Amino acid sequence: MSDWIGLAVILLLVFGGVYGLSYLGAPRRPITEEEFEKRVREAPPGLSAGVIGLQKILEPGVAKAIAVQQDFRAGHLDKKQVSGEGDEAGAASENRTNTEE
Repeated sequence: MSDWIGLAVILLLVFGGVYGLSYLGAPRRPITEEEFEKRVREAPPGLSAGVIGLQKILEPGVAKAIAVQQDFRAGHLDKKQVSGEGDEAGAASENRTNTEE
């Protein structure tokens, strides 16, 4: 009797594995833009913050990369340039064109 139970468990595992692999291999149905935007709005923001915190701990270079990205978003392209100031190279070329005329 225990042989039949063991055989049933093994067959259940085999068929479950085959079914699982066929489910994973099936193409996903396309989603609409509205559905995508709904998923983005409903996504938990804390999860991404937790992942970033974990990356900062595991990879030290990530903290510097995040700081640089925040500087770019704020408008600071390098340490010399302050937000709101024009490009020094661009200002110098404008002066040259004005003096040449």
